[in-house]
Amino acid sequence: MSYDMPIAVEADFSVLYEDDDVLVVDKAAPLLTHPTGVKNEPTLWHGVRELLAYELVCGGQVSFVNRLDRETSGITLIAKNAEAANLLGKAMQQRLFRKEYAAIVLGCPLWESACSAEPILRMEEVAPTRIHVRQCCHPLGKSCRTEFFVLRRLPPRGSLPAMALLRCCPHTGRMHQIRVHAAHLGFPLVGDKIYGGDEQNYLDFIANGWSPQLEERLFLPRHALHASALSFPLRGRLISVSSPLPADFVSLVGSV
Repeated sequence: MSYDMPIAVEADFSVLYEDDDVLVVDKAAPLLTHPTGVKNEPTLWHGVRELLAYELVCGGQVSFVNRLDRETSGITLIAKNAEAANLLGKAMQQRLFRKEYAAIVLGCPLWESACSAEPILRMEEVAPTRIHVRQCCHPLGKSCRTEFFVLRRLPPRGSLPAMALLRCCPHTGRMHQIRVHAAHLGFPLVGDKIYGGDEQNYLDFIANGWSPQLEERLFLPRHALHASALSFPLRGRLISVSSPLPADFVSLVGSV
């Protein structure tokens, strides 16, 4: 199959855990989780269906329980049958999942930990924006809460500004929640084309892809967010999975 790939795609994943009910993989970035119907490009869905070809022939299915943004790397949970999908869906609704993310932000927070509980809604409902998917903190939005913990602070180095590595714990699952809350606290994610400052960064990237000019402003081709830990209940067991920092994170902040 030939693909239309106007934007660079890292069509790769590795298996972190598997049993008869679930498959947990480490998704690369940038890579779409599921086909959108707009572009013909490889997705995680295509790769997982190839991996589970035998299960699918025998009546299984591929049901994504969580879906990461194209530019977010890390842990993705897939149910392999309808019963598991139903059980995991109910557990997620009951907020029995525990998720952690690693993020690299611009600037060095003076605090060791912080919590943002600002409601979030789509920005175009309350303010002008050229980016349809952009979210913002606003009193009329949906309730949400994110905790942040500083893991490492890095001073300016050469052409790089001061940065910090954070552990992020979202207690809800709103669209772009971690990115919006981090920017609201004054520490946008490195590489974030939507919440890192000028909206023109996102528009230029969509029109022309990654460029030396964007690299000078954003420092990383994708936003620096990685789903690093996940725990969830299933059939009386608590399953916990973790994923190490990806190579592009390590190049900026070192290993942890």
